[in-house]
Amino acid sequence: MASTLADLAARFGGELLGDGKVVIRQVAPLERAQPDEIGFVSQARYLAQLAHTRAAAVILPPDARDATGLPRILTPNPYLYFARVSALLNPPARPPAGIHPAATVAPDAVIADDASIGAGAVIGSGAAIGARTVIGPNCVVGDHARIGADCLLHANVTVYHRCEVGARAILHSGCVIGADGFGFAPNAGAWEKIPQIGRVLIGDDVEVGACTTIDRGALEDTVIEAGVKLDNLIQVAHNVSIGAHTAIAACTGIAGSAKIGRHCTIGGAAMIFGHIEIADGTRISTNTLITKSLPRAGTYTSALPFSEHEVWQKNAVHMRNLDKLVTRVKDLEKKLKELESKS
Repeated sequence: MASTLADLAARFGGELLGDGKVVIRQVAPLERAQPDEIGFVSQARYLAQLAHTRAAAVILPPDARDATGLPRILTPNPYLYFARVSALLNPPARPPAGIHPAATVAPDAVIADDASIGAGAVIGSGAAIGARTVIGPNCVVGDHARIGADCLLHANVTVYHRCEVGARAILHSGCVIGADGFGFAPNAGAWEKIPQIGRVLIGDDVEVGACTTIDRGALEDTVIEAGVKLDNLIQVAHNVSIGAHTAIAACTGIAGSAKIGRHCTIGGAAMIFGHIEIADGTRISTNTLITKSLPRAGTYTSALPFSEHEVWQKNAVHMRNLDKLVTRVKDLEKKLKELESKS
């Protein structure tokens, strides 16, 4: 793939300065860019790199229009523009349509004529695979599951029975959609399994990272709304609801029946308690533990910065005594008030 700067500006907008006939074949960081590649700068502190780059052209914010004499496209969001150019120049490889001879497809499954089913894939009874969707090698799509149009399931994805995936979803290798939620009833010192009879419903334009697990609901469905982006190694428990266009980073754990709003961002390794609600637009920092509902949008952080081990041990001791310290302070305040009232 290749494109001229003029073609890029015509397709994605922006103000073109310089030679529009320059041909761009790839994107690259400024320090490694070659004469047929384009780079970008979104923060002023990186503008100094323009003096040494070999890039054919750059993408800049409007206030940096005079920072270089290179051909350039000015746009309010250079990072987003760069992402779109990269997507244009690097289209994903697509296998040919059809069912591989080594795949196993139930006779009553409905497979679009232009879908692609890879070697070793298993498509269950009553399952439906949408137009132009790619099911990679060794994927399993369970009985009566539905995969929408233009989806991409990388190798070794499992979608359990009756679960549904919307259009244009990307499911990365090893992710599991619809495994049983962690539901057990105590019985005389043992555990008795509670059937998990809900589903997982995934909306359009969702991306699920490698080895992420989304459990089916116990009674109601687990719901992932449109545009949600989930990183690798995330645990989404049964009956969770994640609102549209929320993004969650790797190693986050979300306990059962939590309801996360729309347009939230959750940092890596955050922990979300079950049966709580998080407001639309909330931002949660990495390693933060959320133990109760957040009814008001904002930025929430609980992780302590690291320190030397000896200092950490001392601080940990102090933290264990905080309750006693608070009680002593209250007693001292009470005595102080009594003395002031007598004076």
